[in-house]
Amino acid sequence: MLHCLWRSSSFSPAPRRLLRLGDHSSHKPTSGFSSPSKSFTSQTIMSDKKRKSTSSAAAAGKEPSAKQQKLAPAKKEKKERAEGWLQDLVKQQRTEKKEMKFNQKRLRFITDTKQAKPGSEGVLYWMLRDHRVQDNWALIQAQRLALEENLPLHICVCLFVPKSELSTLRHYSFMLKGLKEVAKECKTLDIQFHLLHGSAGDVLPGFVSDHGLGAVVTDFSPLREPLQWLEDVKKALPKDIPLIQVDAHNIVPCWVASPKLEYAARTIRGKITKLLPEFLTEFPLVEKHPYTATAAAKPVDWDKILASLQVDRSVGEPEWAEPGTNGGMAMLESFIDVRLKLFDTQRNDPNAAALSQLSPWIRFGHLSAQRVALQVQHSGKSSGLSVSSFIEELVVRRELTDNFCFYNKKYDCVEGAYEWAQKTLKDHAKDKRPYLYTREQLEKAETHDKLWNGAQNQMVTEGKMHGFLRMYWAKKILEWTSSPEEALSIALYLNDRYELDGQDPNGFVGCMWSICGIHDQGWGERAVFGKIRYMNYKGCLRKFDVARFERKYCPKNL
Repeated sequence: MLHCLWRSSSFSPAPRRLLRLGDHSSHKPTSGFSSPSKSFTSQTIMSDKKRKSTSSAAAAGKEPSAKQQKLAPAKKEKKERAEGWLQDLVKQQRTEKKEMKFNQKRLRFITDTKQAKPGSEGVLYWMLRDHRVQDNWALIQAQRLALEENLPLHICVCLFVPKSELSTLRHYSFMLKGLKEVAKECKTLDIQFHLLHGSAGDVLPGFVSDHGLGAVVTDFSPLREPLQWLEDVKKALPKDIPLIQVDAHNIVPCWVASPKLEYAARTIRGKITKLLPEFLTEFPLVEKHPYTATAAAKPVDWDKILASLQVDRSVGEPEWAEPGTNGGMAMLESFIDVRLKLFDTQRNDPNAAALSQLSPWIRFGHLSAQRVALQVQHSGKSSGLSVSSFIEELVVRRELTDNFCFYNKKYDCVEGAYEWAQKTLKDHAKDKRPYLYTREQLEKAETHDKLWNGAQNQMVTEGKMHGFLRMYWAKKILEWTSSPEEALSIALYLNDRYELDGQDPNGFVGCMWSICGIHDQGWGERAVFGKIRYMNYKGCLRKFDVARFERKYCPKNL
């Protein structure tokens, strides 16, 4: 695993939820990082019946593929915009704001030492979660520190691949291709990019000493693995080297938005909204660095590294998602031009191309959520309510997931749920399940439910599942497995193995919302679910054309 991280409104009878906050359906986010690798062998009871949709047939015509939806040409507006207009606009905006000040509230000192070591030979940005050059507050701070000290600037990434079912070609290819773009841009800016091999605690402190570096700046993740890496590096660094963390992922820094675990979106929304005028600003430009290192970084053979990685290559790269910041900006441009106007009214329809599709780029840090918010507000004014709906999901609900994982150390287990939810799940743990499936059967989409099978197949083949269906998908795993603990473990495993935006706070919170009621309220009590919110097939029939989705995604042999 690279030492970086993979990733609703007020409660009412039908609260808005998204399962993948970067992908922005109005339902709870699901994409996460954990490593539930246990194999479950609970007995499965299969029904001879295969559920068939009774929803009306869709209008004739083939569905546009995910690849076709990716960069669909924008419809002509009053003033037609040429492809690539967004990149040009953003470059102009950065240049105009190049002198913008850095808000010191974005950082926190991990070490007691706060000043760069005198007589050092450079400043290091340890790139952890946010894999981009521009629109990166951690790199901006590192460059400013280097400029103050008249020192060269270095960036390092620590590449470590654990032996895990979650280590797949899908994730590592997307990540490394994005980093290749970062390295190329660094070269044009006279910033030295280094790819280190090994765990950060093992390789980074020695790298700092060998290169005579006087300060280390890193970005922020709330998950336990990167927090442990941070602690390992802190312990191993020389005591006269400051370790500085900058939240470059959230618009409002996690520790500023709230000093505690928030109960729901309604309890954090006002806190974040109040701080947006201070933090939702333009970015200064990361410029060509004037101080050159005496020794250049070793060149990286990206193709060779990718070919040599010990990862599961059966989970392949999806065609629709082009890695890197340029690919993310192109997807954002197509969202603003084509899909944003549909977001408010059609984001819960799995058959509609109404979502941003940005979650993989945000999860890998190829794209800044702050940049996305700025451009949607700036360029999407004609889209009306869609803008406010999208910003709610992008900012409030996405940043709520970091809050949950940062302040709740049991963010990926039933014990991390609210007391009422733990009690109701325990009370109904022994309820008879209508079906029981093993992890293997679920992974292969071998259930009686064609809609569920289609959603699972969409995730396996395309690396994404529509946000609305991620709720249904996770809740059915609770209904069809022997215990809430098993259900949560399987949901996280499947999400983190196949979702391109997996292994991220959004995934943990999405699965915890669906199965354990996190950020939700108690509902009418029923078998298996207790007071956890229930979803069923008939409800989906009322929401969208289920038959149309099933025809497209349900495996033909099921």
